[in-house]
Amino acid sequence: MPVVRVNLREGKNEDFRRRLSNAIHQAMVDTINVPPADKFQIITEHGPGNLAFPDSYLGIPHEDEVIFVQIFLNAGRTIELKQALYRALAAGVEAIGFNPKDLIINLVEVRKEDWSFGNGVAQYVPPLQA
Repeated sequence: MPVVRVNLREGKNEDFRRRLSNAIHQAMVDTINVPPADKFQIITEHGPGNLAFPDSYLGIPHEDEVIFVQIFLNAGRTIELKQALYRALAAGVEAIGFNPKDLIINLVEVRKEDWSFGNGVAQYVPPLQA
């Protein structure tokens, strides 16, 4: 059950945000075995000056339209699966008309005990004995 945080410049219309959301989720379903119903995303738009990034990093020039995607997910996926996810995310944003060179992705791996889906319970771990 990943949680995805998407940060982008303000001004993208609702249709673009919906297509972006769907592309991100489909890439995770297709590559890292996320169940289709596990779609938890936070999409935040930022005004001018509220996203900081270099004009170029590691030889990749960036424009004003950079999108940051941060995915919090259970630890343990292989490097190959992660690389497949990066490629699928790039292809997904390109398919909706966004230049993948301006897609910055960060995976944050957490342990199963780091999740609670409600009621103050860590549902992925056995309950503690009293």
